[in-house]
Amino acid sequence: MASIRLLRNRIKSVKNIAQITKAMEMVAASKMKKAQAEALAGKAYAQKIYEMVMELGTRFQSETHPLLAHPTETAGKRLVFVVSSNKGLCGSLLTNLFRFLIKSSPSLQTNDYISLGKKGSETIVRLGGSLVADFSSQDTIDPIPAVAELAIQGFIAHTYDGVDIVFSEFFSALKQQPVKKTILPLSLDVIQTGASKASEEFLIEPTVETVFNSLLPHYIENQIRDAVMQSEASEHSARMVAMRNATDSARSRIEDLSLMYNKARQEKITYEISDMVTARMTIM
Repeated sequence: MASIRLLRNRIKSVKNIAQITKAMEMVAASKMKKAQAEALAGKAYAQKIYEMVMELGTRFQSETHPLLAHPTETAGKRLVFVVSSNKGLCGSLLTNLFRFLIKSSPSLQTNDYISLGKKGSETIVRLGGSLVADFSSQDTIDPIPAVAELAIQGFIAHTYDGVDIVFSEFFSALKQQPVKKTILPLSLDVIQTGASKASEEFLIEPTVETVFNSLLPHYIENQIRDAVMQSEASEHSARMVAMRNATDSARSRIEDLSLMYNKARQEKITYEISDMVTARMTIM
């Protein structure tokens, strides 16, 4: 019967799909472990640099620094880095990220955008946003110094009122959340040194101001690098979970198709036996 042949082919196709999704799950799990370790280590490093910048910024009149001063002549636009991925098949991660981007920037035409990831550049162009640069290379770490330089020069030249970065922050293999961070202008108002830290003194050479000026660009670059690493860990984690769910769904579908296949075979055998008995009775 054609239905039995069709069911057999469908079972074979679903089994092939299950094998592919299982292999993709294993690959994503392997990449996720490495990306997770790098993201957690990078998060601690970024936090330590942040504390150093905050500490040094309170030791001299840093308000005059061009990266801390709010522009007096507003440009009316901001520069937004969108960190996404080059590939899909990672569940609702990208959908949540782009929904958050649209919600946080109601009018995409008023800002300029830099994309790190093909999915982000495609979405920005499709929504009519101004994409000034796209760094959708396979190695997302290489363009970070250039991206940081674009941010610093654009802010110092008063081309932008501020610089933001939108990415998926990694919390665990099952939790990733889109966030938006402002990296320029920097604000030292949030520092809470406490009485113990306020009394600490360090020997800093050659001067606090020189070290602060050298550290600040590195701090901005590190904030972007941390966002990229968080996004990569989120991507691999979301893809691993999505492929696991796809594999489970395929196996469930195989069970349903196998039940239908066995039922169809049983009906065919019953029909053939009944036909043989009827033919024999007719001959007798």
